[in-house]
Amino acid sequence: MRATWAIYRRELGHYFVSPIAYIVGGIFLLLAGYFFNGITVFMVNAGLQASQFGQPVDVPGLIVRNFFEIMGTLTLFLVPMLTMGVFAEEKKRGTIELLMTSPIREVELVLGKFLATLTFYAVLLIPTLAYLVFLYRYSEPRPGWKLLLAGYAGVLLLAAALIALGVFLSSLTENQIVAAVLTFGVFLILWVLDIGSRDSDTGLSGLLRQLSVLRHYEDFTMGVVDLAGLVYFLSFAVFMVFLTLRSLDSMRWRGA
Repeated sequence: MRATWAIYRRELGHYFVSPIAYIVGGIFLLLAGYFFNGITVFMVNAGLQASQFGQPVDVPGLIVRNFFEIMGTLTLFLVPMLTMGVFAEEKKRGTIELLMTSPIREVELVLGKFLATLTFYAVLLIPTLAYLVFLYRYSEPRPGWKLLLAGYAGVLLLAAALIALGVFLSSLTENQIVAAVLTFGVFLILWVLDIGSRDSDTGLSGLLRQLSVLRHYEDFTMGVVDLAGLVYFLSFAVFMVFLTLRSLDSMRWRGA
């Protein structure tokens, strides 16, 4: 645990002094605020139009659900930027050799880097609470806390899965751009995996729907904390950590 904590502090400190991390995080928050404002204006206008025809609309609930859908999409772009240098930069600078020959175990190294990246992402989410606090205070009816908690749980689980994938792919190359593109590409495939099979009842279509990230994430955006979704994201993250360990193990055998 001490080694994991040391790696965790080292990596987290690196994020907080990295100008790239601040630039990427700033753009993320700027886009989140922009889309939240756009969604709010659109939904309020739609609600006013619907009320003229006597159709009640849960405007705050729709705002929250659409906001978390956008947050999932933004996460898809953000996380590859945060994970691309986790191991690729170590390889490029030659410091990976020091890590691989140190008494630190591979699992401690991987967990420390993974948890540091997830923590930094969670810190970036904190300012977005201001949007929802504002909505909760001034909207009527107020959005349910279950919807808000489920939404943030879904975003964090989605990020954890994507971070684990990014860490693994970063361990395969010393080029950060290649690592970022691979992470984005693979996760985009998983994101849209079931789009062409939603109207089909074949066994393959059912399998694709179960493997789709989008399908499991949508449940959280609607306020449903589904056990299948929890198992999916946690299993995905654990599997990617396992693959990263195997990747580092192969590097050790090859002499890094």
